[in-house]
Amino acid sequence: MDKLALKEILKELKSLSDPKALEGMARFGININNTYGVSIPELRALAKKIGKSHELAQGLWASGIHEARILAGMVDDPEMVTEKQLDEWASEFDSWDVCDQCCSNLFGETRFAYKKAFEWSSREEEFVKRAGFAMMAVLAVHDKNAKDEEFMKFLPVIKRKSVDERNFVKKAVNWALRQIGKRNSKLNRAAVKAAEEIEKMNSKSAKWIASDALRELTSHAVKKRL
Repeated sequence: MDKLALKEILKELKSLSDPKALEGMARFGININNTYGVSIPELRALAKKIGKSHELAQGLWASGIHEARILAGMVDDPEMVTEKQLDEWASEFDSWDVCDQCCSNLFGETRFAYKKAFEWSSREEEFVKRAGFAMMAVLAVHDKNAKDEEFMKFLPVIKRKSVDERNFVKKAVNWALRQIGKRNSKLNRAAVKAAEEIEKMNSKSAKWIASDALRELTSHAVKKRL
């Protein structure tokens, strides 16, 4: 790896830091330890300038800096990512935005995406579990060629795990359910049915997940689009 290039990128990241942004990030539940306060559009612009580099991504992740880790997910090459790397990075998630950005920009593009969605959704660690459901949501939006059956398989998992009361988990379960239900008419009907079953469960978290998902999935706007 070009250590000079890594050093320069980390220097550039630091130059973009905005301490005032940290307050807003903390309000949104983002862990601001080792964080500079660089916006996602700025990180995307930097990623575009850098291009794809698997080696550089490893160095950025190893730095432990919040924004460097998001940037690592943006510049890594999904073809080069191993299952071991996915598990290692997921186990080090300490904030919902790093989790979601990695799933969106990198993990969902790898050949292990569906496998990890199932595996991680059964894990106990809060952000690893969140990553499992974030993957389901990302795949529902981005994997245009996947068959409906792939997403039907996620619904029983969503139902089972909707009783998790942890904020970052329940929000991801809800996100996965909504994205699956917005994919097409058939999946909309299946997701609405799942939400109605979830709503009957004796759990505050399940009731919130279901009512929020049903509000969107049965809305005029969604029905019209589908």
